[in-house]
Amino acid sequence: MKIVVTGGGGFLGSHLCEALLRRGDTVWCLDNFSTGAPENVSTLRGNPRFRLVHTDVTAAFDVPGPLDAVAHLASPASPPDYDRLPLETLSVGSRGTENALRLAQRHDARFVLASTSEAYGDPETHPQPEEYWGNVNPVGPRSVYDEAKRYAEALSMAYRRSLGVDVGIVRIFNTYGPRMRPYDGRVVSTFVRQALAGHPLTIYGDGSQTRSFCYVDDLVRGLVAMVDSGHSGPVNLGNPSERTVRQLAELVLTITGSPVRIDHRPLPVDDPARRCPVITRAREQLGWAPVVPIEEGLRHTVAWFTDRCRPPLDGASYQARQEPVGT
Repeated sequence: MKIVVTGGGGFLGSHLCEALLRRGDTVWCLDNFSTGAPENVSTLRGNPRFRLVHTDVTAAFDVPGPLDAVAHLASPASPPDYDRLPLETLSVGSRGTENALRLAQRHDARFVLASTSEAYGDPETHPQPEEYWGNVNPVGPRSVYDEAKRYAEALSMAYRRSLGVDVGIVRIFNTYGPRMRPYDGRVVSTFVRQALAGHPLTIYGDGSQTRSFCYVDDLVRGLVAMVDSGHSGPVNLGNPSERTVRQLAELVLTITGSPVRIDHRPLPVDDPARRCPVITRAREQLGWAPVVPIEEGLRHTVAWFTDRCRPPLDGASYQARQEPVGT
């Protein structure tokens, strides 16, 4: 297959590009690197079936020749990123999604939207099935991401119903693994970075809020299965094994062997109290379920971070960096 991956230079996108190339696909990776990084795909650039295009998908674009699928992953995806890039986040969720949909329509290609568990907001239903419509604050600080993805879902389904585009939607829950940015503001990368630097782990609130952590290799298997399927979704992709943020912090300290304490700070506005997917649809429609235990996934993640985070985070250089807000 020939597949376009928007946001292919990001954390998830680069892993998806690798997985598609491994099975023999041709991949066009589109990214403006506002939150991604060229080094994420540097090892792929010698592959004759890989093409890297530095572009912003909010501007009109095309890819020549026959095309089988478009996987639309482009978007800032962590609180510090969409806090810093609010208009860009709304733009890529709206104009960027429509441009990617038009590309799929022109080539009669499968279109897969990487949506998010943030579509459920601070859920009043637990765990979250796809039938749940969510509890989202449309004017809160997280709304630029939440509502951009909800609009992207609505737009995708409108293209499916009105124009016959082969659309599939996945809602991605917390994912972690190698290539996360140390300062991306996500809870796993923040805890690992702090533990390796010998600094207190930052917990917002009392740490009783829950998340469901899915290792990146598992998540990418689900994305590939959705690309290959004909299902419209939405389909939750995430690990239904729920744990508190406090439990995650203690596990990171155990794996890293760090003796540091835990530092509690005020809970951010609209931070979800509980987040856990129902994955019945993924099991039945995609034959997918996560298999990597969190202990194993965290060990891989810590090993990857160790060489990249310890030296620059020692001493004064750590103090000079701005600590991100949110988990």
